[in-house]
Amino acid sequence: MSAADPAPTSLTASRVEPGEGAALPTLGELRHEIDRIDADMHALLIERGQIIDTLVKVKQAAGTEGGSAFRPAREAAMMRRLADRHRGRLPLDTVEGIWRVIISTFTYVQAPYAVHADLATGEAAMRDTARFHFGFTVPFEAHMGAAGVVAAVAASKGDLGLVPAFSSAAHGAWWTGLEPAAAPKIIARLPFVERADHPAGLPVFCIAHPVADAAVTEVEVWSVHVAGWSANAARAVAPLADVIAVPDRGLDGAALLVSVPVAGVGAGGLEKILAALRAAGASVRSAALVGSHASRYTHAGKP
Repeated sequence: MSAADPAPTSLTASRVEPGEGAALPTLGELRHEIDRIDADMHALLIERGQIIDTLVKVKQAAGTEGGSAFRPAREAAMMRRLADRHRGRLPLDTVEGIWRVIISTFTYVQAPYAVHADLATGEAAMRDTARFHFGFTVPFEAHMGAAGVVAAVAASKGDLGLVPAFSSAAHGAWWTGLEPAAAPKIIARLPFVERADHPAGLPVFCIAHPVADAAVTEVEVWSVHVAGWSANAARAVAPLADVIAVPDRGLDGAALLVSVPVAGVGAGGLEKILAALRAAGASVRSAALVGSHASRYTHAGKP
């Protein structure tokens, strides 16, 4: 706005969206209204930053500062609400991207962290995913292989790791590195809101040192080792869980990453899956919980 422009004044809703036969606002009035909204949004971001400053002080006083400030349960719920209430001309992709940058950057302000990403299955798609969900302020560290991501997160204080949430025999069973009690765990599955033509729709697991009060356990993720893995065994568990399988310890052995929807399978969900494997002729060697995340949330979009 130039010095000659008058101060913005708020237009009433009837002027911004006039009824049939009503006079339209002038271009100048609309531009002033846009300037007012921009200033209000900036002021709210500044106010949000002041609240984060206070939040950090509260954590310091309570002795709870440290580790990752990433809260997957809260963020998943926030993004679901955002998608459900959105309307109007502005694409949901843009709105989600803006909110992801705001949330991730303020998380970084609370407790600096880096994002480690496995680029072995496609550099462009993984970089787009990392930048869409975490912005450009958060440092990005590239790795060629999921095992390197797991090792980097394990050696950090509060970093996050992104690995593809689909099968790749070249990677091997990278999730076995999550089995020890002190190891990082899967804490989220991105994107939080799935839809057709998502600009960062690559399905990825987010791993980090677990934060008990921030966990969401709608889906439990288990590392399972079996002997006698076969097409029959794969068909037996397919209706019960999402399974990633790679060869392990011999021709008929397999390491499985099993995502068990707690609500869908019900109590004793893992036991039902293990029973299905045994009934199909597989022998279960071991099973270890390696994380959890929010259930997949699909948004159909609006015309």
